[in-house]
Amino acid sequence: METNRRQFIRAGLAGGVAATTLPLSTYGSQARNSGSAAALNPKYPKLDEILKQPVLKKELFAAPVIIETLELLRFDGNFLCRVRSTDGAEGLSVGHGGLSSLYPIFVKRLQPFFIGKDARDLDLLLEKVYIYSLNFRLSGMALGIPLATIEFAILDMLGRIANKSMGQLIGDIHHRRVPVYQATEYREKPVEESLELIKRAVAENNAHALKIKVGALMFMTEDIHAVGPKGRTETIIPLIRETFGDDIALYADANGFYSVEEAIRVGRLLEKYRYRFFEEPVLFDWYEETKQVADALAIPVAGGEQEYSLHGFRWLIANDGLEIVQPDNYYFGGMVRSMKVARMADAFGKACTPHMSGGGLGYLYMMHFVSALPNACAHHEFKGFRTNVQFECKTSALSVVDGMVKVPTGPGLGVDIDPDYVKKHQPVKA
Repeated sequence: METNRRQFIRAGLAGGVAATTLPLSTYGSQARNSGSAAALNPKYPKLDEILKQPVLKKELFAAPVIIETLELLRFDGNFLCRVRSTDGAEGLSVGHGGLSSLYPIFVKRLQPFFIGKDARDLDLLLEKVYIYSLNFRLSGMALGIPLATIEFAILDMLGRIANKSMGQLIGDIHHRRVPVYQATEYREKPVEESLELIKRAVAENNAHALKIKVGALMFMTEDIHAVGPKGRTETIIPLIRETFGDDIALYADANGFYSVEEAIRVGRLLEKYRYRFFEEPVLFDWYEETKQVADALAIPVAGGEQEYSLHGFRWLIANDGLEIVQPDNYYFGGMVRSMKVARMADAFGKACTPHMSGGGLGYLYMMHFVSALPNACAHHEFKGFRTNVQFECKTSALSVVDGMVKVPTGPGLGVDIDPDYVKKHQPVKA
């Protein structure tokens, strides 16, 4: 079904060419074993070369940018990260809510590593930190969320030094406005109630695209599988199309609920009603099963929200398990690692649309990342602008206009967090 699948999404992908790259050393096994990789899959050597290339544009910085202090700050359940260089440059990032559980990893396992390092070496630092204190044993959200929070602050600082946006630091700008799809939940509710909530969300944000949930929650026991209104998926898939018409772009997410057989059955229903991708049809780390579903369907299979390994994405791309990769900038440890995934996908004609963590300023990090994607999908995840963070953005109204949001063009994150709001936060200690 590979040819059909590529035809299915051709209209939904943004074109582009692979980014120009320069050599970078790496500790990854894919680099050490690239000679034997071709025997396993002829695509691996090309992917391994991509993984060795730097993402951060180090050439923008003539002098070292030595990290003098790196702080995690907390106020009323919210987290900020503040980084300062020895020359007095400063960057801020807004932490993910998951830091309420993961802050000890930030303070004990990551913070000490970055002190005294040259921020221009960010690519290499993001590799070496996995070895420091055997941090690779914490792979996943436990390491990714605090690491991304640090990376975002460093990128904000570097952007302010170079007078470049985050997107300009990690690639060329391909998208000055980001088209969004309205992400919705409600899978545990009856269809009628779900529909009203979905209609309200679409109207509130003037959305031109929409993603719904299919299946139930990602559990494996038969009794829990029964949770949720019976027959909901079979009802809501056609109902959403009939309600919103042919002009809206529709997507569906199973969050790993189905078996291979059920995923194929539901995928064919999604094809019938012209949905544009099927996200996580089976459990995220069931690579072979994901490929079985992808091979059986014309609708593109998307995934990567839960994936924590560059090597895992490498397998999924080389073996056509995914047509659309969805690294989460927070969960996966930042934009640099996520861009490596996007580049691998681009090399083989596949697309990228990042999963977006809600809350904080997650939508801003998503937009800067998408701005630099040559292989961006037609729409990107959006959950609204609500946030407790007090800030000002001078270069974008941060509103959905004609289905799109203008990416801020100021340096770094492109916004100024209220100094009085920052002062309310206190350093988090080990």
